[in-house]
Amino acid sequence: MADAKLQRRARHEVRIIGGVWKRTALPVLDRPGLRPTPNRVRETLFNWLGQDLSGWRCVDAFAGSGALGFEAASRGAREVLLVEQDATLVGQLRSLQTRLGASAVRVLQGDGIAVLRASAAGSVGLVFLDPPFDSPRYDDAVQAALHALAPTGLLYLEAASLWTTEQLQAHGLLLYRQLKAGAVVAHLLKIDPRRHA
Repeated sequence: MADAKLQRRARHEVRIIGGVWKRTALPVLDRPGLRPTPNRVRETLFNWLGQDLSGWRCVDAFAGSGALGFEAASRGAREVLLVEQDATLVGQLRSLQTRLGASAVRVLQGDGIAVLRASAAGSVGLVFLDPPFDSPRYDDAVQAALHALAPTGLLYLEAASLWTTEQLQAHGLLLYRQLKAGAVVAHLLKIDPRRHA
């Protein structure tokens, strides 16, 4: 009985991979559209970014379980804003923030795209965009992220398929790194310097 309980629990959590909270379990609630970034993808992403994010300002615009944002904070990010619309998930994120004593993390209930649009232009070093795969708002989310991103900032985009060069060029973005893992295609993008030329 205890083993079955553990197996059930294991299917509904992810773990922080590195930094001060390494191996800390983050519960994954059963909510519509919630799809935490798989461990393998997060591990690869933070290898791309470097293990130490000291001084970085990050926004996780579709925070969900908080896996990406808490991972960034665990690795030293100076500020991490977790934005989530679902009130139940917001409560879970705030509970985790308190439990971890995550002073660099701020949790905000609201629309991630609106929050990015309202951010000071060029004020963020890293934006995580991981909306539900069936979201019709990918283009809006990318445009809002570009407003918030510093010229040398990075945009992490998770989608069900690879974004084409044409799609990226339409937003003034360049593909820096890319990974396909199961149903997930992870893109790490940077702003094309010609966009500001």
